[in-house]
Amino acid sequence: MVILIGNQKGGAGKSTLTLLLANYLAIDRHCMVTVIDMDYQQSLYQKFETTKVLENIEPYQVIPASLDEYPLIRDTIETSNDQVVLIDLPGKLDDDGLLPVFRAADLVICPFAYDEFSFRSTILFSVVLRKINDNAVIIYIPNRIKANVKYETLADVNEQLTKFGEVTLPVPDRIDFQRTSTFMTLPSILPVIRPVFEHIYQHYLIHLHHE
Repeated sequence: MVILIGNQKGGAGKSTLTLLLANYLAIDRHCMVTVIDMDYQQSLYQKFETTKVLENIEPYQVIPASLDEYPLIRDTIETSNDQVVLIDLPGKLDDDGLLPVFRAADLVICPFAYDEFSFRSTILFSVVLRKINDNAVIIYIPNRIKANVKYETLADVNEQLTKFGEVTLPVPDRIDFQRTSTFMTLPSILPVIRPVFEHIYQHYLIHLHHE
């Protein structure tokens, strides 16, 4: 299964969410996971390389790649029925290199916020994705949500996004997210992300797990 984590807008928390999902699937659910870091900063790959020096066996591999390189590596990461490939996308839509990546997606996870700019970017991302791949499931995750803020547009945004896919429970804004490594998710974070990932796993990925 190929899962894209993307949005046109930068700063939506794509890379952190990719890392947390990879840890959940590989460590908690014992899935075979490969992460392809296509984000310009390649923070996931850098974190993977840094942590790898300190630890022993990696729970999954992180591969740095550009959009242009995807067709070249696609065959080498051909997924089996019990493997998940997570692709952290760059925050852009104006690149033809996205076409084969979008077409390959089985599931697309789109983190977003409830401000107007994030909403518009998310809708545009969804429209473009749907034109290229009408079969992929889209899951929207309200991300970095502040507990003490009332979001006036919440109901309207959720209503519009559900025309394209499903909106999950929100993930709160937590500074300790940045301390998560490719080997471990901090115990303090687990209670706030596990309900979202459990829902995704139970509804879309459970067939990957073999006792």
